[in-house]
Amino acid sequence: MARCQSFSPLLTHVIILKIYTLVQIEVALVKIGYRTIKTALGTPLAIWIAQILQLDNFASAGILTILCIQVTRKRSYLSAWHRFAACLIAMLYSFVFFELVGYHPLAIGLMLFFFIPTTVWLKITPGIVTSSVIILHLYGSQGITFATVFNELQLIIVGIGTALLLNVYMPSLERKLEEYQADLEDNFSVILQEIAKYLRDGNQSWSGRELTDTADLLEEAQSLAFRDVENHLLRGHNAFYHYFHMRHKQFEILERMLPLVTRLSGSYHHSNRIAAFLEELSEGVHPGNTAVIYLQEIKDLRQQFRDAPLPESREEFEERASLFHLLHEIEQYLIIKRSFKKSDV
Repeated sequence: MARCQSFSPLLTHVIILKIYTLVQIEVALVKIGYRTIKTALGTPLAIWIAQILQLDNFASAGILTILCIQVTRKRSYLSAWHRFAACLIAMLYSFVFFELVGYHPLAIGLMLFFFIPTTVWLKITPGIVTSSVIILHLYGSQGITFATVFNELQLIIVGIGTALLLNVYMPSLERKLEEYQADLEDNFSVILQEIAKYLRDGNQSWSGRELTDTADLLEEAQSLAFRDVENHLLRGHNAFYHYFHMRHKQFEILERMLPLVTRLSGSYHHSNRIAAFLEELSEGVHPGNTAVIYLQEIKDLRQQFRDAPLPESREEFEERASLFHLLHEIEQYLIIKRSFKKSDV
């Protein structure tokens, strides 16, 4: 019994060490890139399978695998289809031109003159490079037979099939997308707070760094979200993709709001009310859809504008007009959020 108790801490330590090692390996894989790893694994695997099958030009199976490894499942399947279809057409064209014209370099040129427009017409141009490998194999055979065609067909299946098999697994992008989401929401919160500060006391100490950061984050996040869409072919709704699209439209409104704010002096009493509203809004930036509550407050603020005495000077009129326009932009900002259908984000 004592021996078991003394062994338990050691076992725990070993388990923790193993988990830490696995985490480090995962981090290393992300840094290297899964596409690189798949290419490094798939190329020798395809060549090895082709050698086992005793195929001629077995190394070409590795070339086909390299060409078909893609960053998303959708691109992988499309790439495989383009290359497979182009290779079949290339074999047909090769047989016709090589047998009629002869196994002469001129025949390759004539064949390509017809083959490339065909791939363009069928929208399978990514398969041109792959097909060139097959064409040169058939040209080098100096005589196309059933055995030659069957050999090339097996090379195509092994090369493309290996790539498709490896591309079944795609690393989850959810963690990275959640990081982008959190960073964007932090930046949105800061931007709203800074606008509120300017409205309240004319604070001009803000550098505006969050604006450029947000623009870069949105570009990267939308690109990554699109990759996530292409990795889930059967999913009808991708919440992250729609979320970042929604934030992009909101960011455009925030950018439109800034020139309006800079025209305000910060002395008008309605400025403080809008500033307080923006501060409240900055604290509620999150994926949840609470825009309806804030839209009601917008209606109340607009009613306060209507009930206020008329402007007594041109400056006051322009100030109130800018504030009213700003209120309209804030309302559009919230309407975009209200239209966002929250799913699993």
